[in-house]
Amino acid sequence: MFFSKTLAIAALAVTANAAAILKTRQSYLTGTQTGDGTFYTPGLGACGVTNTASDLMVAVSETLFDSYPGYNGANPNSNPVCGKKIKASYGGKSVTVTVEDRCTGCAETDLDFSPTAFTALAAESVGRIHGMTWVWA
Repeated sequence: MFFSKTLAIAALAVTANAAAILKTRQSYLTGTQTGDGTFYTPGLGACGVTNTASDLMVAVSETLFDSYPGYNGANPNSNPVCGKKIKASYGGKSVTVTVEDRCTGCAETDLDFSPTAFTALAAESVGRIHGMTWVWA
């Protein structure tokens, strides 16, 4: 009897934890997000598109990319997040970018911009911007 109750309590805890994780993971689908912004020199991205430093594009975190609704993990080129538009803002400036890549070093709501997109928000010499906000455009 004790074992059955313990097992039932453990199952409820796992279910509640899974629901909390799903809610957290999907919280980036609506509303304003806050994170850090960085930049890199793009090339062939996870979405299968080759970009240059002058393209207004962005890489989203691997957490966001890999758990985006509708993505089955089989072919990153077919991820529904690819091609989505994001409006990022920092210091009174904004830029609209297209999701073309996956950032393995980013926290969940961080964005890694092409150099041109980053400089629309801050000088490259800054390197990393903290407190950048973004929404799906």
